[in-house]
Amino acid sequence: MRVWPGRGYPLGATWDGAGVNFALFSEHATKVELCLFDDAAAKQEAQRIRVKHHTDQVWHAYLPDVLPGQLYGYRVHGPYAPEEGHRFNHNKILLDPYAKSIGRTLEWGDALFGYKVGHEKKDLSFDERDNAALAPLARVVDPAFTWGGDRPLRTPWHKTLIYELHVKGFTKLHPDVPEPLRGTYAGLASEAGIKHLQELGVTAVELLPIHHFINERHLVEKGLLNYWGYSSLGYFAPEPRYAAANMEQDAVQQFKLMVRALHAAGIEVILDVVYNHTAEGSELGPTLSWRGIDNKAYYRLAKDHRYHMDFTGCGNTLYMQHPRVLQLIMDSLRYWVVEMHVDGFRFDLASTLARELHEVDRLGAFFDIIHQDPVLSQVKLIAEPWDLGPGGYQVGNFPPGWSEWNGKYRDAIRRFWKGDGGLVSEFATRLSGSSDLYQDDGRRPYNSVNFITCHDGFTLHDLVSYHHKHNEANKEENRDGSDDNNSWNCGAEGATNDPAIVALREKQKRNLIATLILSEGVAMMLGGDELSHTQQGNNNTYCQDSELSWIHWQLDEPKKTFLEFVKKVIHLGMTQPVFQRRKFFKGRALRGSNIKDISFLTPAGQEMPDADWDAGFVKCLGIRLAGDLIDDEDDRGEPIIGDTLLLLLNAHHESIPFTLPSAEGQSWERMFDTAAPTEEPVSFSGGSQYPLRDRSVVVLRRPLAVVVAAKS
Repeated sequence: MRVWPGRGYPLGATWDGAGVNFALFSEHATKVELCLFDDAAAKQEAQRIRVKHHTDQVWHAYLPDVLPGQLYGYRVHGPYAPEEGHRFNHNKILLDPYAKSIGRTLEWGDALFGYKVGHEKKDLSFDERDNAALAPLARVVDPAFTWGGDRPLRTPWHKTLIYELHVKGFTKLHPDVPEPLRGTYAGLASEAGIKHLQELGVTAVELLPIHHFINERHLVEKGLLNYWGYSSLGYFAPEPRYAAANMEQDAVQQFKLMVRALHAAGIEVILDVVYNHTAEGSELGPTLSWRGIDNKAYYRLAKDHRYHMDFTGCGNTLYMQHPRVLQLIMDSLRYWVVEMHVDGFRFDLASTLARELHEVDRLGAFFDIIHQDPVLSQVKLIAEPWDLGPGGYQVGNFPPGWSEWNGKYRDAIRRFWKGDGGLVSEFATRLSGSSDLYQDDGRRPYNSVNFITCHDGFTLHDLVSYHHKHNEANKEENRDGSDDNNSWNCGAEGATNDPAIVALREKQKRNLIATLILSEGVAMMLGGDELSHTQQGNNNTYCQDSELSWIHWQLDEPKKTFLEFVKKVIHLGMTQPVFQRRKFFKGRALRGSNIKDISFLTPAGQEMPDADWDAGFVKCLGIRLAGDLIDDEDDRGEPIIGDTLLLLLNAHHESIPFTLPSAEGQSWERMFDTAAPTEEPVSFSGGSQYPLRDRSVVVLRRPLAVVVAAKS
């Protein structure tokens, strides 16, 4: 085997058409060996090659006789001194942090740990067993792919509707997806998968983690699996378990095919990424990659360097202050945009990324680098704006250019519709774009990613069916998962045949989804909610890779009816300009009109007085959105105008007659009523009373043509 010096950039294994350059960063290593394996079943490396050259702390070699498909790993030598932060153990094969394809996943065994499992000295002991038969391996890739005319869609934020889904769970049970493709990248990109998304009106899918991740040992021993994927082991490699076995393309190629197909259908791809921690866990975790390559450089360590700092609840935190760790993350992000053509990212526990030393710093190095990067500054960036450390809840505090999962929106909307009092002020603020969180620093309504449900918690159907979590299937004695769900079971815990309770639950689902879609900001739906998916009260299905989590596509009549309602509401929200505002409401009359751009009304049809905003009993309000006072321009400089919409919302348990505002002698056309979703459109004259039923949402429209005629 010929070995040439090679070069220190780029990091990872790079095929140039003639050979492969290998480059690995390690600041404190004393020796690095590149190990080549003949196949995934190999118990030992076929060749062990000493990497002699290193430049700027990068160890590198060029092998002209190696081709794409080669499996490899590293052995890294150095001190094993946990008290000093060093955990080198050359007996362990390590995965390249820049691996672009996974050639073999790990098989659990004590030899994967750098110390002797069960030893009285714990991680201060040293394990001399070789792990070559168990360790995960990287595969050299050929990046060539025919993208054709694929280009970034650049869907404007204010026209975006996000659908959060799990690649496997979305199609695993879909009867119209070819069976070999179910639960795969190809299944998501299938005709049936894309058809559903298009008919729904989705503009972007947000994929739960598809970076290569592991099944934690404690789950495997319980007969469970890591389903969500928040345990990353490869920031460049698509998870191989979602690749269809019957396709000749590997996971990398299949992922690209999926992106190309979704783009052709007008759907963007956003990745949920986990750069706050890795799969290696605490100091008692396995030695799989970073820990054995350079523990002190990659991880944030406590004052006693033996221990890891943990702001994530997962055992470790990446050391964002180290320039090579920042490089790793930035190289990964750029790779997914440039090479894999994704359109944006949702950053798990993003507050952790902002921590410079201990406090959350909204202008941390990570954000500075993102803002100046010509590639990443142009894609969709979404923060989960909290972590588990002190001061970690940072909703509304991320820099311009970032949108955020708005947890305050979720909580306010849930509480309002389950009937809590004293919420009308916050409810109105959240529905109108959360200006209290995003306006002062120049951000826009679309910086609020509104959601009521997501993968973490109850589904929409379970939110109206359970008071309490039921996580016994996770085998943690129901201790896991949140106890603070703001849910209401409508009169019975779980499944019931009581027709009154079933009807109320269906109405509550319509209320919640209508509120979500028609709120200012960017709506994010949980995949399966439109199909009334239930997890039987489990609000933490992270370990349930089963039919409990997979979406069921067999729909009875109530589920079909709800699906059609969801489509109707989405169509309304995506076609009416008043629901796609790029600017916050001013709450005052514009251009000499006596009508405000947004008005909040009492059931008497009058402006809501100050006393009502703080009253604990107010559970009903109307919101008038003036379509001719949007005060914005389209891309050609033309004024954006549309229909004027009136939203009537009643969370009270009794009906409340609502006096419709006068419309200069014109009528209001009812678009829908969640209390009677199948009723035909009908008109009501201004000044008349609308019979607003208990726990319902009504949307009425005054067409733009009527407004223009009335003013002329």
